[in-house]
Amino acid sequence: MTTFTGPEICKLEAHKVVALLRKGDISSEELIDASVARLAQVEPDVNAVPVVCADRARAAAKTLDGDPDHPGWLAGLPIGIKDLTPVADVRTTFGTKALADNIPKESDPIVTRLEAHGGVVMGKTNTPEFGAGANTFNDVFGATLNPWNTRMNAGGSSGGAAVSLATGSLWLSHGSDHGGSLRTPAAYCGIVGLRPSMGLCASASVTGFIGEGVQGPMARSVTDCALFLDAMAGFEPRAPLSFPAPETPYQEAVKRADTKLRIGFAPDLGGFAPVDTDMAEYLQRAMTAMEGAGATVEEACPDLTDLERTYHVIRGGMWAANFIKAPKNLTQHFKPTLAENLSFGLSLTAEDIAKAQLSRSLIYDNMRGFLDRYDVLACPVVGNMPHPQSEEWVREVGGQTLTGYMDWLSFAFLATVAGLPAISVPVGLSDDGMPVGIQLIGPPRGEAKLLAAARAVEMVMGGPLGPIDPVTSKS
Repeated sequence: MTTFTGPEICKLEAHKVVALLRKGDISSEELIDASVARLAQVEPDVNAVPVVCADRARAAAKTLDGDPDHPGWLAGLPIGIKDLTPVADVRTTFGTKALADNIPKESDPIVTRLEAHGGVVMGKTNTPEFGAGANTFNDVFGATLNPWNTRMNAGGSSGGAAVSLATGSLWLSHGSDHGGSLRTPAAYCGIVGLRPSMGLCASASVTGFIGEGVQGPMARSVTDCALFLDAMAGFEPRAPLSFPAPETPYQEAVKRADTKLRIGFAPDLGGFAPVDTDMAEYLQRAMTAMEGAGATVEEACPDLTDLERTYHVIRGGMWAANFIKAPKNLTQHFKPTLAENLSFGLSLTAEDIAKAQLSRSLIYDNMRGFLDRYDVLACPVVGNMPHPQSEEWVREVGGQTLTGYMDWLSFAFLATVAGLPAISVPVGLSDDGMPVGIQLIGPPRGEAKLLAAARAVEMVMGGPLGPIDPVTSKS
């Protein structure tokens, strides 16, 4: 049994708290105080929010200025921002030694948009160095731990964000995703993480025309995730791939959730990615439950030829572009895996890049056709349950020995390469009490359809799960 001993208001889902804020039944200042109290309770055990800016939050709460009729209006709700994203006058380290004392003068556009929609930045959530890897630790703040078992990996790179939600320290927390950085920690911490389409949630970047790394919402429930997406989405002229939010709020799609889904279930993506036996069993249980609720589930997968190589070329090109002009005093401290990323990116040839672009276009076309037949593609978020945090990356899954630090994250590659929205949603607990997440991939710019499907899964599987008190070895 899980317990929660924090302030009662911290247990409520974000949309319910926002409703109270809108009615004047609670104040932003009271929520900030509750968040501060909860952080004091749990941070010694999990280290999810290493930078807290409560005074800045209180000042912002007194000067809210936005449109209360906007569907994403947060009305003074305290939120978390991942430590890869600048917040004006707040320490922003990117998890790297060279920027340990960096205090930016300006916020990223995603932050200013959230603040304009009534979000109050409460703190910065922990991330691995420059977001590289699915284990949240760095030389500035140390490791973030999984609240369901603090010996275990919380996932990454949005690990601090996921843990802040799972423990009830925050009601909504911003994340970002390239190789599963939203989806993996969501699955491991029992919360919801949505990787949106490229350009929907706009951020500033020196590589503005490279859109595979996206910003996105993380929340305790699908309804909260839709609310946060409504707050984040919209056109931003500083981001060249940006496009406007739809006229119909995403929250409306969630209200129309129907369990009679057409699900294409690909438990190993057609042999592409290995899966541990227990993970396969848990996801099959979820699909059986969905069938019992009226869904049609068929084991099927489109042709994904060259997906792995294509993903790595795209990722390598991103690292090369991001750091090709970076000063040595920034790159010299890179952890080995990050240095390897950069070296690989710089070694790519024009032929490598050309072949990857052809392959990703074919994969996109195959997925588009597949999602004409099915509402979503369902597959693992990762092929294994959490390992100890002391393991930087997983070296064996499904009896296969893995050689690269991204190999265990291969289920994340498809949505990134094809530019499709994907979500991690909890489907209950494992036999030993750890959260299990399933990944749903939706059609092009199909966030509304995807959120409705995720809400249907959540309803059938008894979610949301948390929040919880951290389960430590001394608990």
